[in-house]
Order: sequence, then structure tokens, then C-alpha cells
Amino acid sequence: MQHGFRLRRWGDDPAWETFPVRRPGDSEVLVKVEACGVGLTVLNLLRGDLVGGTAGLPRVPGHELVGTVLEAGPGVDPDLVGRRITAYFYLYCGACEECTAGLEDRCRRLAGLIGQDIDGGYAQYATLPARNVIRLPDDLDPVAATVIADAVATPVHISLSRARLGPWDRVAVIGAGGGVGVHLVQVAILFGATVAGLDVTDEKLARVAELGATPLRSDDFESLDPRIWPAGGPTVVVDFLGRPESAVWALRAVEPGGRVVVMTSFRGVRAAFEPRHLVEAELTVMGSRYATRREVQLAAELVASGRVRPIIGVVKPAAQVLEIHDLLRAGRLVGRGAITWR
Repeated sequence: MQHGFRLRRWGDDPAWETFPVRRPGDSEVLVKVEACGVGLTVLNLLRGDLVGGTAGLPRVPGHELVGTVLEAGPGVDPDLVGRRITAYFYLYCGACEECTAGLEDRCRRLAGLIGQDIDGGYAQYATLPARNVIRLPDDLDPVAATVIADAVATPVHISLSRARLGPWDRVAVIGAGGGVGVHLVQVAILFGATVAGLDVTDEKLARVAELGATPLRSDDFESLDPRIWPAGGPTVVVDFLGRPESAVWALRAVEPGGRVVVMTSFRGVRAAFEPRHLVEAELTVMGSRYATRREVQLAAELVASGRVRPIIGVVKPAAQVLEIHDLLRAGRLVGRGAITWR
């Protein structure tokens, strides 16, 4: 038996329960969870924004898990046992045209998400498909490593594969003090871009400045001057806020030939734009969907080498994860949260 949190109804908080450990089957591994990241994606899942109905409940949330492999099922390399790992978030098939091209985030037979369709890291143990396991250096701190699988991998995908950042770019990050935004600031700077971080609290803006970006208060998009730098406005805007006013500002602010990267999937949000403006300014509006498996591995290399610093605003024992949820809902968490099972 194990302890952990399970969700029984969309829109509720998960409840602390005792339930069985599932042994690994073919091509699966059993992982002893050491730590798990906590961010807005988990809250979206709890609200039911990522799924419909109640299929698959009860479910253990938590996709940014780090742990040690305890047992390998049939068909799994036994060398994985005892190794520290994180998990690729998407339950990709590994065999479709997209997967074989290294685009696992676009898998055509996607079976769901860790923490949504199979149990995640809000419990002491997790049973995962072996293909989703990504090896980490055994000496990497497990709490620091919780940012790799999403909070750093997502910025790597934005910078490398979607916006294709370079040293000529000026990047405005809306929601730069959040769990993904604060790591995008670092990754974009690594790619050579000049970066401005937009947010609404002094603590978040101070962290943005500390990381080498221009802090910019964004309480009122209506009056926010897009000419952030002497050279002009941003060539790229990445929007982690996902509100109509942030989308309108992004399209107004971005320079001709620029790119707007949309990063939220909240239900019911609508933003108007004028097609003529897109044509005349030759703008690109794009979504960015997680990361490839190789990009998660690159994120691990960036964290392990110290080139990206994990920004984790609060760490709690696992039983206190709901306190982190409250901080997230109040917008008071700088960077990611994390729980530990140590």
C-alpha cells in the first residue's frame, strides 16, 4: 500500500488516501517518487480543462515527477533499476509517423498524459511506460530536477522549434515570473535573445531582473507601451497569461515580421484580431505544444550543467501540496512549486 493524493471529481482538490501500488507490467517500470513539480497545468487538470467527463477517476495528479526505478517489468532493460529518472509527460505511441520523426509531442495515437490518464507523482510510487522514462544524472538533486520535464523543456521547445530564437530577437514574456515563464527567460537568453519579463508583483519582477531580463509591470495592458527597448518593440511575444487583453497587446506590440506564441489552453477564451493587420505586418501567430523527447533530454543537460537555474519558490512535504495549490491560485508563487517524498 502507499499514501498519496487522488482526484475523484473534476473541479475538486485531490484527497489524501491510502491505496495499492500497481506492479509493472510488460514494458513498464515501477518508480519510487522522490519529488514532483507543482504548477498551473495541475490546476488546469483538476478543473477538468484538459479532459471531459469523469473517465479514468480516481487519478493521482503530478506529471513533473522525479524518482528512482525500483522494478522493471518484462521487456525492460534491467539496467534502469536503481537509476534516477524523470518522465516524458505525453503517453506517446513511439510508432506513428510523427513519433518516428522525433515529434512525440504530435503523436497521432496519443494515449493521454501522465497525471491525467495514468497516475503521477502525487503518490509515493508511480508505474510508468518504460518509453516515457528519461535518465538523469544520479547525483542531480531530485527537487531541482522537477523543473526539467516541463518547466524547462517547454521553453526549450518554444525557443528551438517554434519561435526559433536567435541573437537578433527581442522577446517579451507575458507571465515571466511563473513556473514556465521564469525558465523561458533563462533559455531565451541562452539562445542569444534580449528579453523583457512582464508580470504584476514586485517579487516576480525582481526575479526577472536578477535573471538578466528587463522587468516590466503589466497590470494594465491598455496603457503598456510596446516600445520596450530603444530599438523598438518585441520581435517575439510569448503569452503565458492567456487572457483576451494579453493576446490583443501581443498582436499590437510585436514588430513587423514577428511571432506571437500562445501558451495557454483555457476553455472559453476568445481573442479578436484583424486579418489585415496580420497580412500587412506579416505576423505569425502560433501555438506551442509541450516538447519532444529530445528537447526534454536537452533540458536535463541545461539544468545538470548549471546553464539553467531551477527557480522553485516553495518546497513542501507531499502531504502539504494543497498549500502550494493555494499559492498558485492567488498568483503568489514565484517560479515552480515542488513536493518531496524524502
